[in-house]
Amino acid sequence: MSAALASRLALVLLLVVAAPASGASLALAPGERARALQVGARSVTQEAFDREWRVANSSGDSLIVLTPFHRLVLAARNAAFKNETLKPGEADRILKAHGERVVIWASLHGTRADFARYYTPRLIAGDREIEPSFVQNERTAQREDGGRYRARCVYGFPIRDLTGTQRLHLVVRDADGHDVSRFTIDLSTMR
Repeated sequence: MSAALASRLALVLLLVVAAPASGASLALAPGERARALQVGARSVTQEAFDREWRVANSSGDSLIVLTPFHRLVLAARNAAFKNETLKPGEADRILKAHGERVVIWASLHGTRADFARYYTPRLIAGDREIEPSFVQNERTAQREDGGRYRARCVYGFPIRDLTGTQRLHLVVRDADGHDVSRFTIDLSTMR
C-alpha cells in the first residue's frame, strides 16, 4: 500500500471515528456506553472535548446539555484525571440515577443577585411545551465585572418526550411569564 493511500485511509478513519453520531443517544446500547467511556478517557488531553454539548445565545447566556452519553464521558474523564477507570457497575449506576432525563446546566445573566430565583424553564419541541421534572435556580447569583450577575441553574427534562434528532428551544421565563432567555438546542449534533 502506498504512503498516500495509507494517509487517505487514516484521514477517513479519523473523520468517521471523531464525528458525532446522527443524534443524541437518549438510551445507550452497550456499544455506545463503551464508546462514551473511551471518549471520556481520551478527553483529558482535549480542552474543548465537550464542544458539541455547549450552546450559547446572542445575549451571552450559555448552557451545557447533559445527555446520557455526555454523562458517561464526564465520569470517565474525571476517573482518567485520577489515573483510574470507572469501577465495574459505575456506568450503570450513573445512567440509572440520571437516565430518565436530559439535564441542562444553564449560565444566565441578570441585574440583581436574586434575579433567577423564580425562573421557569420550558423545552419547546414543535408545538409542544415540555415541563421540567427538576429545577434548581441559583438563589444568589455571582457578581461579575461591570455589575452584572451570573446565576448557574440546573434543569432536568424527561426523555420520554424527546427524540435524539430534534431541534428544541429552551425558553426561560421570569415570574411574570416574560421570556428572559432563549436557546436553540439541536440534539442531532450531539451524542
